[in-house]
Amino acid sequence: MDVIDQTITDRYALYHGDCVDVVSGLPDDSVHLSIYSPPFAGLYHYSSSERYMSNCRSYEEFMEHYGFVVRHLSRVTVPGRMTAVHCTDIPSGNTRRDHLRDFPGDIIRLHESMGWHYCARYSIWKDPFEVYIRTMRKSLQHKTVVEDSSSCSVASADYLLMFRRAGENEVPIEHPTGLMSYAGSREPPKKVLKFRGWPGKQTENKYSQWVWRQYASAFWDDVRLDRVLPFVEARDDKDEAHVHPLQLDVIERAVTLWSNPGEVVLTPFMGVGSEVFEAVRLGRKGIGVELKPSYYRQSVKNLETVDVDSVDGARQVDMFAAGAGE
Repeated sequence: MDVIDQTITDRYALYHGDCVDVVSGLPDDSVHLSIYSPPFAGLYHYSSSERYMSNCRSYEEFMEHYGFVVRHLSRVTVPGRMTAVHCTDIPSGNTRRDHLRDFPGDIIRLHESMGWHYCARYSIWKDPFEVYIRTMRKSLQHKTVVEDSSSCSVASADYLLMFRRAGENEVPIEHPTGLMSYAGSREPPKKVLKFRGWPGKQTENKYSQWVWRQYASAFWDDVRLDRVLPFVEARDDKDEAHVHPLQLDVIERAVTLWSNPGEVVLTPFMGVGSEVFEAVRLGRKGIGVELKPSYYRQSVKNLETVDVDSVDGARQVDMFAAGAGE
């Protein structure tokens, strides 16, 4: 495996290197869930490195290179298991007459062309004013509404796209006492709290049923947008730094729903380590790959602070043992 640096413990493996190089070195059928945000096809400039996917010369070249990652993820994923892709629509520029590219749709078509089955799309609400402050998009200015609202745009939702690898899932993802916690700002009704961890018939578990109704919704409107890992130190003055970690609520929901304790969760675009952090906190094994040096260093710092959540508990298993998680 070709890497620049690595940090490996009994709970996680962090690799400083190119994601294609690293993932191509992982064993077949060794990953139970992958979750990540791919570089948004040139929307943000992360690094000046020519190896960084966001620096491709065209959108078409980006999708071609991204295809190598999707293909390797299919190989390393256990049959019947999932990959979760966090993305959004991409604006053509920053003018009052910009338009949007259907990046999520292209991601869906790419995965389907490589044998993945498209399963679900979750929409994650974002506040329009906060999006404007972060991006300074002219099409989101109130001034545009006043002068010519035909040029107005939208604070596009983020999307979590779910794909299932072909084949039968031989190890069920079980929740024998239902869903044990809720990742979001909405408070569960007090009358259902007594059912949390209900040991009897799950048809009676009103707490878990309430959580599931929120998670099963296609519109996630109470994700805590500020619940993210520390990232300020990862900014690099040498580059136009874009650091916007995936919210921990989103990762927690995905890891809880689509993996068992003790199983392996992979992120090929690690950033500051959010996906690995939540996987480990929830009792899974985490693998992360990051090319940008400052992001890798921050992920190492972040993972040094992680504690395993006592709710799920970790089953200690070898990272690449056959049948890990059974």
